[in-house]
Amino acid sequence: MKNYELKTEKFSGPIEKLLELIEERKMEIADLSLSEVVADFLNYLKEIEEAEPRLLADFVVVAARLILLKSKALLPNLKLTDEEEKDIKDLEERVRRYGEFKPAIGLFKKFYERKEFSVSRPLLFSQEPIFYPAENITIKSLEQAFGGIFKEFQKLTLESTTIESSLIKLEEKIEEIIEKIERGIGQFSELVKEKSRTEIIVLFLALLHLLKDQIIEVEQEEKFEDIMIKKI
Repeated sequence: MKNYELKTEKFSGPIEKLLELIEERKMEIADLSLSEVVADFLNYLKEIEEAEPRLLADFVVVAARLILLKSKALLPNLKLTDEEEKDIKDLEERVRRYGEFKPAIGLFKKFYERKEFSVSRPLLFSQEPIFYPAENITIKSLEQAFGGIFKEFQKLTLESTTIESSLIKLEEKIEEIIEKIERGIGQFSELVKEKSRTEIIVLFLALLHLLKDQIIEVEQEEKFEDIMIKKI
């Protein structure tokens, strides 16, 4: 409720803040007059031309939680039926979910105002990788494909054992793969073309990393054919 602020004898400010103070026990629910809360909100509705459905829904959710807290404070020893206990737990769960989803409303509103209707996630290097292979990829076909790649490694001229002056970073090769895919270069053979053995190994590791993060998918129509890489 961005435009509504509660004004009572004991509290002035956003009603969500009031609920937060009470739940954190920084304010006593017994000191709050719920009739004042409702009256103030009704007066606010009279002053505006048209109330948004979200505004009404937000108030009902917060007010319901305040009523529940007030009831528990006034009647701590009240015995409830199983159905009443279930209703209370259901209300608490709804309020909890409301608190989780409410911050997302502002975020989606910003996207809508900027006319951004799709969002891509950043590369998650710290997330635990999970590999979801494409339906037509089997362990045997992957083994055969990568076996062919390693055979190509053996054909490469034995390079000097001198350590390369600049380290090849995995992150750079990940970005290189994504950039080339976006430019229409999707064959693995093209990615490793004219690369050193060290670069090919790092490119291969980068490819596996992107597969595990579900950022790309790979296909191979026939055994020993080139691996096609596509961005998901």
